[in-house]
Amino acid sequence: MVIEFLFSVFPPLYEGGLLFFILLILVYAFIISGNLVIFVAVQLDMALHTPMYFFISVLSFLEIWYTTTTIPKMLSSLVSEKKTISLGGCLMQMYFFHSLGITEGCVLTAMSIDRYIAICYPLRYPTIMTSKLCIQLTAGSCFCGFLLVLPEIAWIATLPFCGSNKIHQIFCDFTPVLSLACTDTSLVVIVDAIHAVEILASFLVIALSYIRIIMVILGMPSAEGRHKAFSTCAAHLAVFLLFFGSVAVMYLRFSATYSVFWDTVIAVTFVILAPFLNPIIYSLRNKEMKDAIGRLFHQKRDVRAQK
Repeated sequence: MVIEFLFSVFPPLYEGGLLFFILLILVYAFIISGNLVIFVAVQLDMALHTPMYFFISVLSFLEIWYTTTTIPKMLSSLVSEKKTISLGGCLMQMYFFHSLGITEGCVLTAMSIDRYIAICYPLRYPTIMTSKLCIQLTAGSCFCGFLLVLPEIAWIATLPFCGSNKIHQIFCDFTPVLSLACTDTSLVVIVDAIHAVEILASFLVIALSYIRIIMVILGMPSAEGRHKAFSTCAAHLAVFLLFFGSVAVMYLRFSATYSVFWDTVIAVTFVILAPFLNPIIYSLRNKEMKDAIGRLFHQKRDVRAQK
């Protein structure tokens, strides 16, 4: 039997759906192009072949796929009369959305460890943060992200769904989908607790790393050294606060409930706003990144001029 879920929060075209579609497609185009430029600049510019920029490029690559799991379906729902998704499509969307999200959280944790070693143990940094270790941390992040969500998705796939099929959300997520199951889903409380521990553990590691980093920076005798160290960590700290702040509001609610409107606003912040701001934060607040992007486009102009 084919089960389809209906997204009930997308307005039809005559009620403003077209305006939302235009805004969303512009935002999506910026997210894809911005993160792609950062990824390509890091890969091609030898000056950026360092662990810090390696992790930034990985994060940008993940952001491209992270937004692609949800936004294209949102766009089609805004312009289509049939605002539905099959059960299989819903499960796939949930799996890749959460897998990529957890992977991003793990990469941010690796980035905080990288900055911690670079600032707190600068002399040992080159021997500790090798290319091999960076690849291992990235592979471990992907392994955790794509493995941890699999049991929950497999369990949801076995549940019977009946009655109302309306999802009061802009994408398929665990809570709205499980609320439609016509069986006991109390087991999800245990799963949610496990996910909460995962989120809090990553948050704690990153927070402790940055607390230690700030203490070391404040103890530097040189004002120029303090400024350089702070400017290096500012972008990472901003992305960390943006990512985990939206995750906390979205998933660490405990018993708190919100209206459909506020649920939608929180989801938009989580799914769209954070990925939209990441390229801006990394490109505008980082001189080396801006210089590399400038060189990238300068090379393209030179190639076109030679032709």
